[in-house]
Amino acid sequence: MTTVKPEAGATYADATAPVAERVSDLLARMTREEKLAQLGSTWAFRVLEGGRFSAERARPILGHGLGHVTRVAGATSLKAAQVARAANAIQRFLVTETRLGIPAIVHEEVCSGVMAREATIFPQAIGVASTWAPELNGQLADAVRAQMRAMGSHQGLSPVLDVVRDPRWGRTEETYGEDPYLVARMGVAFVRGLQGADLTGGVLATAKHFVGYGASEGGLNWAPAHLPPRLLREVYLYPFEAAVREGGLQSLMAGYHELDGIPCHANRELLADILRGQWGFAGSVVSDYFAVNDLHSYHYFAQDKQQAAMLALGAGVDVELPATDAYAGART
Repeated sequence: MTTVKPEAGATYADATAPVAERVSDLLARMTREEKLAQLGSTWAFRVLEGGRFSAERARPILGHGLGHVTRVAGATSLKAAQVARAANAIQRFLVTETRLGIPAIVHEEVCSGVMAREATIFPQAIGVASTWAPELNGQLADAVRAQMRAMGSHQGLSPVLDVVRDPRWGRTEETYGEDPYLVARMGVAFVRGLQGADLTGGVLATAKHFVGYGASEGGLNWAPAHLPPRLLREVYLYPFEAAVREGGLQSLMAGYHELDGIPCHANRELLADILRGQWGFAGSVVSDYFAVNDLHSYHYFAQDKQQAAMLALGAGVDVELPATDAYAGART
């Protein structure tokens, strides 16, 4: 394996330089292909063969770098030690075999503990909420953080901050229930526990699904939510705002559904004006799985994948998960 080193004197590779300067220097060096690669992701199994990392399979997928690796644990049958070895091999390839040497973020599902072999299974969120003890949820998240870091993971797709008041909705068990204050307290505790005191040893929390996903018409998954402005603000946005302002939330996932006819993944008012403009959110917004392409294939809000990508990027969706699908079309 040939080691690729950053250009001598490159500011972005200097860990002592201010972050803003490193980012500016890196962006100035990146090609369009490299920038697009950072907006996307790939399933971990696509770069594995027989449970081991395959440089041959990885080269066409990781050649320009990558933003996220999707579920090295949750999308394979690997045990914990194997997950760690696979994650390390993927990162080693990105650091040594790509021009800029940028590592990726590995994310996993963590709705009731890490979705992984040999990981601890905790009660569903609705059960944890019934304790009315946010401090326990913080301890739960801290245990999840330790297990994820041991497996080479950096981001957990949780907590679910949907307020749900219709038990017909099929994902009720993933939520903290019907009370926005309880949802907020549980959510803030989980975010703090997962992210830790310092992200050098923490895991990025991902609050979802922004916003009103659990208030769908008829309790149907993906159905529109009909929420007047005051109800939206005081009940459904409230837990997310608490997670951002109090918990220091570093990532957020948009919802599959639509509000007032606008899909959340194309809703600039939600993702830019409220989230970033009013609340000061400085983290990353990730798509729900396949949801960028759904702007075209499900909502019929976009004419094709390319327009879906433009709408999502314009609204503020930073990374497409679980694989680069619609965002890849931005190359043309």
